[in-house]
Amino acid sequence: MSIEVHRDAYGVPHLRAGDPEELAFAQGRVTAHDRAWQLEVERHRAQGTTAAFLGAAETEWDLFVRRARLADTARRCLARLEETDPETADWVRAYADGVNDGLAEGARRAPEFTAVGLSPGHWEPWTPLAVWLSTHILFAGFPTKLWREQVATRLGPEWTELFAADGPATAGSNGWLVTGERTASGAALVAGDPHRFIEAPGVYQQIRLACPRYDVVGLAVPGVPGLAHFGHAGHVAWAITNAMADYQDLYRERLRRVPGGGVEAYGPEGWRPAAVHVETVEVHGGEPVPVEVVETARGPVITGDGPEDGEWEGLSLRYVPRVTGRLGFEVLPRLLAARTVAELDTALDAWVEPVNVVLAADTAGGLLHRVAGHVPVRDRANSLRPVPAWDAGHAWGPEPAPTPRADVTGGYAVMANARGIAAPLGVEFAPPHRADRIAELLGASSAWTPGDTAAVHRDTDNRAAARLLAAVEAAGAGEGGDAALSPAAAAVRERLLAWDRRMDADSADAGLFAAVRGAVVRRIAAHEVFAGLREPAPYPEVFRPWLYLGPRVGLALETLLAGGPVPAGDVARIVREALEETGAGEAPPVWGAVHRLAPWQALPDPSEDADARWPGLGGDHDCVLSTSSAPGYTDRSARASAARYVWDLADRERSGWIVPFGASGVAGDPHHEDQLPLWLRGDLAPVTTDWNRLTKEQG
Repeated sequence: MSIEVHRDAYGVPHLRAGDPEELAFAQGRVTAHDRAWQLEVERHRAQGTTAAFLGAAETEWDLFVRRARLADTARRCLARLEETDPETADWVRAYADGVNDGLAEGARRAPEFTAVGLSPGHWEPWTPLAVWLSTHILFAGFPTKLWREQVATRLGPEWTELFAADGPATAGSNGWLVTGERTASGAALVAGDPHRFIEAPGVYQQIRLACPRYDVVGLAVPGVPGLAHFGHAGHVAWAITNAMADYQDLYRERLRRVPGGGVEAYGPEGWRPAAVHVETVEVHGGEPVPVEVVETARGPVITGDGPEDGEWEGLSLRYVPRVTGRLGFEVLPRLLAARTVAELDTALDAWVEPVNVVLAADTAGGLLHRVAGHVPVRDRANSLRPVPAWDAGHAWGPEPAPTPRADVTGGYAVMANARGIAAPLGVEFAPPHRADRIAELLGASSAWTPGDTAAVHRDTDNRAAARLLAAVEAAGAGEGGDAALSPAAAAVRERLLAWDRRMDADSADAGLFAAVRGAVVRRIAAHEVFAGLREPAPYPEVFRPWLYLGPRVGLALETLLAGGPVPAGDVARIVREALEETGAGEAPPVWGAVHRLAPWQALPDPSEDADARWPGLGGDHDCVLSTSSAPGYTDRSARASAARYVWDLADRERSGWIVPFGASGVAGDPHHEDQLPLWLRGDLAPVTTDWNRLTKEQG
């Protein structure tokens, strides 16, 4: 059979081929046609070569990628895959060949190549593995250990986990499964949405992959074959959320130069040779930057170059694919071929990273709720802060931790990054607000339909507001009652206490709450007790987003209002001052006027009004409609639902999906941003599987 490309009304590619390898080639080729610029940016990010065409702003990322040895790890993982599962290795190679086949044509459609003077490069068979690595290397948030180190050192070890607050979560998702006993059709529904930094083009690609062996619709990661996270194969459907597991470690390394240009590292057995070489990061418009790549027995040193002689200290990163040579890619074709929950479950036993919570259902009534991924067994201190490389007590055990699982009871199961079945595997989890709210909504009906799920997706109830609202209430309940506040501040207090807690885009009260919250966050962050945490941290710039005090205070506000090093009397004063500040100024605008989408773009629009074109959003960090900002510093939302979906096991054509922008990554294409209006409303586009209702491309 020759490769066929069909499109639905939204330009989503539906591919048909004679076998899985031919289909992988087709997936690579159509992705290159639709997303050439995105693919090349991802390839360069995975290799540490983005500064060569995007300029000096990308140098720090390139330095990290080189030091962490991502490309070399991808090559190592492919080599092991070729030994243990050559069929899957050929499947990955076919995808890379397809990208190469379509990249030149795709680049001609994408004006960004001309804008930066970039010619499309060659994808190696290991490139998809490198893209996966670079996409997820920071997903588990190992830089949070640097933040805890700062807290322990500058505030005191008793406060090491102060800012966890069961959150802040740097990544998240919602997901839920409704069993047949609670649906109108009698068959299960699997639904949810991954929360990630929003990129334009989007980080997920709607696609259908069909051959005689399987026929699957789902959301792919551009640059990676198959459907790793979300798919509906007709007989079985699956979805994941981030398990919030801890599976990467930082080791404090003692290093020294030795004659002949070598480096040694001090480990449990004393000084031992470390691998060392020098690479060069090319910088567009600037001087090349040499980078010394050092790797100890624990892992690559990621904190910078050492002196020309003598001893120094650094931090090494130990991550599972580097240690084991496994990335879990052998699971990807098995997911596509699975026809039952049992087959899916068996396939997921080989999953490596990221570590996920999985929900799945099949047409025979099979259900699955489990964790999948590789979490090393080691001392709990490894999960909190960098640990000494020379202490053998911090070594990894030979086998990974067991992956927990749970039964689905009560007609539904919810996963939203909160503590649950993954609790033994992590340290910081999301607050329970999203999970509790979804469970409350699901429990209110016994006749769920795919269309009904939109109400869950777009729910804006902000349960995280309760603690600040309690502090606001208390601000007027002291001696003198409301007289303790000015009339303007008392009016703000009265409005907030009558507010319905919904973070709707057109809500003036939600805008008022955000203004008061921001003022509280800024004042707490400015408190003298946190003076040490306002000082710059001695780590590379790429880790700075994890090390800013202000956003940390904003995300841990619930905990800091109830306890911590800021005295209760100061907290009460801060809340009163925030009410006074808000009451004295101009009335804050509606929430959506300031809470605007702020997607990352490799080549941003340089025009002065570029930001204004992005729409206002409803929702907030801990709403089911999760749209995250940095309270007190910016209300712009860089994280939100990177996709939404509902898989119907009764009839796949009653399923729905949506991405923030569109199927095409090419500006000006009719399908570049045609899904944005639906995404903003919380609606889903239909999943069309009838080939007769699709348009076949010619040629």
